[in-house]
Amino acid sequence: MTPKKLSTLPKKIIGKYYTKGTPLYDLLVTHSKLVSGLALEIADAHPAWEVDRTFLYEAAMLHDVGIFLTDAPSIGCTGTHPYILHGILGAELLREEGYPKHALVCERHTGVGLTLQEIVSRGLPLPAREMVPVSLEEQIICYADCFYSKSGDPKEKRTVERILSSLGKRSEDQVLKFRAWHSVFSS
Repeated sequence: MTPKKLSTLPKKIIGKYYTKGTPLYDLLVTHSKLVSGLALEIADAHPAWEVDRTFLYEAAMLHDVGIFLTDAPSIGCTGTHPYILHGILGAELLREEGYPKHALVCERHTGVGLTLQEIVSRGLPLPAREMVPVSLEEQIICYADCFYSKSGDPKEKRTVERILSSLGKRSEDQVLKFRAWHSVFSS
C-alpha cells in the first residue's frame, strides 16, 4: 500500500536525471515501485514500529537513482563508472539536491549493506568505510530491494532461496544478515 497522498519528490528528482519513456527510466521506475511497494507492505504489517512511511516511500523510489552514471549496458546504463558505485553516485546526487537522509539509503543498500571488512577484503572500488543500513527504514528498503533485480524480468519477485544463493556468493555474513531480517520482516 502506498501513502494516501504520494510524495512527488521521487518523480521530481528522477525526472531531472532520466528521460520519461526511455527504457532506463521505465526500468528504474518499475524496480523502484516494486521495492517501495514491498517496503510499505512490511511497514504496514508492523504498525507498532512507527515507520516514517513518506520517507520509506521516497527513499525506496530513489535508492537506485545513480545507476545512469554507471557502465552497465545489460540494463541500459551508459555511464563511465563501475556499477558497484551506483549507490555512492546516487548519494552524491541526493546530497546535492538537499536530501542527506535519502542519500544514506543509496549508499547503504548494496546487497544487505557492505561492511568495511567486506569492502577491503574484496578490493571493492568504494570508500573504505561502513556502508550498512542503520535505521529501520534503511533496513526495510535494503531487504525489499533483495527481492527484485533490474536484470532479467524486473517484475519477477525473487525467492528467498535465490536471494540467499546470490548473497552466499559474496559472503556468509550477507546470508546471515538477510536471514535475520527475513525472520523479522516476513512475520
